[in-house]
Amino acid sequence: MSASTPPHPVDDSVRAELTRLRESIDNIDAAVVHMLAERFKCTQQVGVLKAEHKLPPADPAREARQIARLRELAESAKLDPAFAEKLLNFIIAEVIRHHETIADGAR
Repeated sequence: MSASTPPHPVDDSVRAELTRLRESIDNIDAAVVHMLAERFKCTQQVGVLKAEHKLPPADPAREARQIARLRELAESAKLDPAFAEKLLNFIIAEVIRHHETIADGAR
């Protein structure tokens, strides 16, 4: 389709279904953001506790257990386990960065 070709007309029922689905997606996205915010509040507290007790910011054994656990959850939820692992690795990297910042401030 060229830029001058008008888009294919969309049936009103299709447009309504798209709107309904997109509203659900928007609600889910909002819930994900709020859940991540809660998760980071908890991990900030973990970072403070680790800094107070001179524990390392990273815990590779815990991280490996979490990745395995999340992969299993993803499989049971019919979500690509590799995607779930990538997402958790991204989150873990951010958590470790926060823990390092907290530890640096405690010195």
